[in-house]
This record gives sequence, structure tokens and C-alpha cells, in this order.
Amino acid sequence: MEIYKNKKKKIYLEKNSIAHLFSFPVEDFIEVREYQRNDWIIQEGRRPDYLFYVIEGKAKIYITHQNGKVSLINFINAKEYIGEMELLHDVYYTKGIQASTKTICFAIPIHYYRKQLLEDAKFLRELSKFLSVKASIMAAKYTQSLAFPLENRLADFILQTADGGIYKEKHVTVCDYLGVSYRHLLHVLTQFCEKGYLEKEGRNYQIKQHQSLHELAEVLKN
Repeated sequence: MEIYKNKKKKIYLEKNSIAHLFSFPVEDFIEVREYQRNDWIIQEGRRPDYLFYVIEGKAKIYITHQNGKVSLINFINAKEYIGEMELLHDVYYTKGIQASTKTICFAIPIHYYRKQLLEDAKFLRELSKFLSVKASIMAAKYTQSLAFPLENRLADFILQTADGGIYKEKHVTVCDYLGVSYRHLLHVLTQFCEKGYLEKEGRNYQIKQHQSLHELAEVLKN
């Protein structure tokens, strides 16, 4: 993890200002942080000291069950918050947040701004919109397994998790997230390679036809 300093920080704050989301100047103590793929932005079970706003990149949300099994439960993309539930609730079990690509975030220190954030009507209105969209997306995810074949859902998953055009997620993670058997997943991945959508490189896959995958994934959004 890298924290941008001086001129680099200033340029990034000016280029990607989020001042419009707040009624008070929030950039006095804000940090600009860069995470590489697989870096943990938040460790599971540890309350974050910052409210994060993602500027670039993608991250994954994980939770560990009582039996020790770790599950991928959702994704985080640009222009989304991380740590908003911990800001709103004193008692909340923090999920693990891991960068799936190079990810750049604004980090707003909660100990400086908690009171102001919770009293800022403008920020709370924007946060409410974000949370309502997030809830709708989560609800839709649980109906897609019944409404759409694996081809569409896997195409969307590949596009969500690919880094630099390379898809490298563990099969067991994908099976758990999409609710499919290992055999079914391998069958569809083989089909994607035969159709030229993907090309297998060792344990990873290179995306060869982004448009074909986008067309399959777009069905989920209609």
C-alpha cells in the first residue's frame, strides 16, 4: 500500500475532487492510497479507521463463516464507499475487503470527521442513494442464479474480476459465489475457450473477446 504525498497527492485530489459530496471541507486530512492486487484494504473483523471512497480499480468483499469457510460475497467498484457501515453502526462485524486490481482510494479519517459526516445532510443523502443501489444489486444477485444460465453469470464475473485482461480467480471461489458445481464451471470455461472468448495460459485465462463477454453479461442488466 502506498500513500500519495505532496505534489502527487495534490494533483490527484484536484483531478478527482469529491468536495461536491459534502457540505464541509473534507480534504484537509484526507489521504490518497494506492493498493495493489491482493492487498487488504480492510482486514476482516477489524474496524477501519477510515471511510474509503474508491476512485479507480475494483475490490472484493469476503466473509469467514463459523466453520472456517471463506466466501466471496460482493464486489466494490469506482465511485463506491468502503467502511460506510462501520461509520453508521457502532456494532458491526467488518468484512474483509481485498483489492482485485490496482485500486486507488480517498481515505477519510473517521476520528476527525465522524460527527461532521453523521450530521451532514448532503453526505447522508448521497450515502443513502449508494446504499439503496447496493441493496438492489445484492437482491438481484440472488435471483440471477435461477433466472440466467451460467454462461451469462460467468461472463459478468470474469469481467468484474479480470486484472489487465487476465482472469485468475480460483475455481472453488467462483463455484461458491455463483452456486455451481466445479464440473459445470470447467465445462463453461472450456466452451469460452473453444469459442475464442478466452485463451488459457497456465492456471489463468486471457480475455480475447471482451465484446462477446460484455454481450453475455449485459443480459443480466436488462
